[in-house]
Amino acid sequence: MKKIAIQGVKGCFHHEAVSRYFKGCNYKLIECSSFRKLASYVAKSSVDIGVMAIENSIAGTILTNYSLLSEYDLKIVGEIYIPIKHHLMAYPGQNIEGIKEIYSHPMAILQCELFIDAHPYIRIFEYSDTAAAAKYISKCKKKGIAAIASENAAKEYGLEILSKNIQTIKSNFTRFFIIKNYCKQKNISFNKASLRLKILHATGSLSQILKFISSLGINMTKIQSIPIIQRPWEYSFYVDIIFNNIKSYEKMKKHIQKIPCLHKLSIMGEYKNGRIKS
Repeated sequence: MKKIAIQGVKGCFHHEAVSRYFKGCNYKLIECSSFRKLASYVAKSSVDIGVMAIENSIAGTILTNYSLLSEYDLKIVGEIYIPIKHHLMAYPGQNIEGIKEIYSHPMAILQCELFIDAHPYIRIFEYSDTAAAAKYISKCKKKGIAAIASENAAKEYGLEILSKNIQTIKSNFTRFFIIKNYCKQKNISFNKASLRLKILHATGSLSQILKFISSLGINMTKIQSIPIIQRPWEYSFYVDIIFNNIKSYEKMKKHIQKIPCLHKLSIMGEYKNGRIKS
């Protein structure tokens, strides 16, 4: 049975990502209180696999998680996108008029801004995790407080949903990476890769790299800059690419190193595109 680490507790969106990606597989869920602890567990082989959120279609990229992947030298072996649906839930037998406080993760609070603004009499408190907030309410059995969390969290902790789909933007997705500390065998069916580029601090350096990649017919789906802590005002660039022809990708890897402005190329992961076209 595989041990799979997540940030959060049972019923959280990380748990849902695991359930969907590893559907039909037996696994033991390892709950982590922080993304750093998750990364550390994977790096030390305390678990077989980690599942880590990397970006949300509304709130954007979780920059610190890219830094953790680099710091612990973790490999991306897969990805999954899941719809994020937030619900207001409380201990059974209440209605929304009786709610005085809401607890949830800051990201969930941000994503439910219009709903919260429509209820100005309710005080908002940040919590470490959406499902952890639901678990707390279930444990204390206290009336007058509610959590913003997933439907699975409500089922997991026996709470009643008072208001469904309260996220401001209904089409809301989070992308999760499937990570390991090493890859024993190469994924032969991959069509996507995540790269980390360290580029010399010179005018036009990034554009030269991107132009070369584009010239090979490779589609860049994400470009993210992350500050290099030890070198103020210099950055690493994280680039996701998708390709239909593996030969184009291999050609890119072979020849990109010859571009003078590229200091270092790191392949963070080669995996199958997890986004399903709607």
